[in-house]
Amino acid sequence: MARGRQARRLGRLSSLAVAVLLCVAVPLSAQQTGTGSSTVADGARPALAIGALPDGLRLDGRLDEPVWAAAQRIESLTMIEPVEGGPLVCTTEVWVVADPHHIVIGVLARDPDPSGIVSFSVIRDPHLRNEDHVKIVLDPFLDGRSGYVFAVNPSGARFDALVARRGEGEDARWDAVWEAATARGDYGWSVEMRIPLKSLTFDAGLDEWGFNIERRTERIQEVSRWASPIRDAKITQTSRAGRITQLPRFETGLGLAVRPAMVGGFEKPDPETDREGTFEPSLDVAKRIGSSVTAIGTLNTDFAETEVDTRRTNLTRFSVFFPEKRTFFLEGSDIFDFGIGLVTFRNPDIVPFFSRQIGLYEGEQVPIIVGGKLNGKVGDSNFGALVTHTGRVEDLVEPTTMGAARFRQNILEESSAGVIATVGDPEGRADSYLLGADFTFQTSRLAGDKNFLVGVWGMVTDREGLTGDRTAFGGKIDYPNDTWDVALTYKRIGDGFDPSLGFVPRRGIHKVDGGVNFRVRPGWPWLRLMYYELRPAYVTDLKGRWESYRVFTAPINWRFESGDRFEFNIVPTGERLVEDFEIADGVVIPPGEYHWVRYRIEADFAAKRLVSGRVSWWFGDFYDGTLDQIRVGLDIKPWRLLTGELSLVRNTGRLPAGPFVQEVYGVRLRLNFSPDLQLSSFVQYDNESREVGANTRLRWTFWPVGDLYVVYNHNVIDEATGCELDSNQLLIKVQYAFRY
Repeated sequence: MARGRQARRLGRLSSLAVAVLLCVAVPLSAQQTGTGSSTVADGARPALAIGALPDGLRLDGRLDEPVWAAAQRIESLTMIEPVEGGPLVCTTEVWVVADPHHIVIGVLARDPDPSGIVSFSVIRDPHLRNEDHVKIVLDPFLDGRSGYVFAVNPSGARFDALVARRGEGEDARWDAVWEAATARGDYGWSVEMRIPLKSLTFDAGLDEWGFNIERRTERIQEVSRWASPIRDAKITQTSRAGRITQLPRFETGLGLAVRPAMVGGFEKPDPETDREGTFEPSLDVAKRIGSSVTAIGTLNTDFAETEVDTRRTNLTRFSVFFPEKRTFFLEGSDIFDFGIGLVTFRNPDIVPFFSRQIGLYEGEQVPIIVGGKLNGKVGDSNFGALVTHTGRVEDLVEPTTMGAARFRQNILEESSAGVIATVGDPEGRADSYLLGADFTFQTSRLAGDKNFLVGVWGMVTDREGLTGDRTAFGGKIDYPNDTWDVALTYKRIGDGFDPSLGFVPRRGIHKVDGGVNFRVRPGWPWLRLMYYELRPAYVTDLKGRWESYRVFTAPINWRFESGDRFEFNIVPTGERLVEDFEIADGVVIPPGEYHWVRYRIEADFAAKRLVSGRVSWWFGDFYDGTLDQIRVGLDIKPWRLLTGELSLVRNTGRLPAGPFVQEVYGVRLRLNFSPDLQLSSFVQYDNESREVGANTRLRWTFWPVGDLYVVYNHNVIDEATGCELDSNQLLIKVQYAFRY
């Protein structure tokens, strides 16, 4: 009883913390201190004075208007690859102009062989790393920790993202309203990007921002950059960015955006149910509070346009992580980044706030009746909060309210400390909460210009009926640089650490993992890079008894001058099972200690080829038998209008408990009419569910703030008697944002 009363008190305190954050953040934001902590000393980085943007500039990608001749420009970038500081084959010029409402960036990407330009993506948010593109990074708070990423390829495909993990990566799930136009000629290609200030949050007290640009020419794998053109730096490290200066006084109007949407269509959820019609309105409203804080409200939230998850096979005892894709939860999601070292081999060990726990339960959609968000930055303080109320689903869940809050304070030059809290439970279980705190010391100036991070974090959770050790803590030391990338991570996760709004696939463990990665550039005419990897991981239970180990090694990982890559891996692995493990239907591995070694051969084909992508073959022992795994992911680009993707995973296991075969196939076809109009169809099949699922999606951005989606889902089951309809659905969604 005493523990229950304590849990209820802590639950009320965590709820109060969310409320206090919401109440305190709004009046603080109104002050708009405009102090913005600069981490770049004056004169230490290059600067560009921006020009005045005239009325009526036509966005056509051709830099022939008088404004470009009159404005100052970046005359050249500096090579990073293949030779740091070497002579460029493809030179680049850059201009930035602005008025009170927009920033426009012009880039002239010269190329002595325009016929060799590699550009095949036209869709929104493509992976541009394997084709020609230019990438812009803006730091409108000049804090060296956050920022926005905008990239464009010669075909006009737009990519946008948030700077994530303090500059170590990008969060491409974020989308903004902006425009780009490209043009090609015998000079190469050029681009104009127009970014409305209404699409950004920024410190209105600043007259200069952090700015950087990077260009990639794929056929020769040439990379060049403006500020900090060294391999130890990443363009997303805004602490190493240059500056754009002499910014005008920006205006964002009322800062109000009202986005109504209508969804209509029909659905047949199962073979026994008659086809049902649907017509649902929804409404999102966003209001700026000053220039750096945004409040968002949503009613009857709809996610009809969200792409389906890619099916996967699972050879482990633990849950598979699927990332968030829904727009409402992605806006401002970077603020909820917590701690460092919570991910191993790209798989999360802990996600303290996992928004997919809201509105989804046991594979079923749960209606979000109303929700609200607040996120922003005041001075050196970053904060975000989210509250939702979900509806009832018969025989599944009752209505419930859930929320999360995050506060992070910038300290020193690049470091931070913060707290996180969540309340509520998808099943409505009482007194559910999580509280956590983290601190990360970060510098990009160790020994002059090297990156170094060290961080610690801790969390506690509870709810009605939860027992065991409900705490988790850990830390990481990281030296992420080009030649040497060395890291060591420790995590302790209690056996009762099961946050209602989090993701924790494995509990009751100590986990130590590390990595030593070494890059060599031999300077041979046919070989660009040799990359050696050693990444061990070791897991014990809370009493110190070993449970798992894995030592990933890459004695060969070579990238050739052609852009192709070859890798060979040796991976010793061990598992101690304390109970039966059913790896496939009817195939049960008994308890015991297992040790085996696996091998992988992997090849990447350069994106400049008609068929590109990756093929890998895992083989060797597996528990007390053997396992072959074939993975194929290919891009087929016959011409710009039509592109295709082929994916295949086939696991063939031979164990004393019995053989098994797991197969997942996927085919995606895209008709790319323009960067604002695409039709795609994604068909998947796996032999465990024996279900063929097709997701066909048309997206037409008929105006920068208006979208039309037509989505058709069709699922059939492969039965012994033939294919039978499982479900189908046709939805049409129109949304338009009124911005004032």
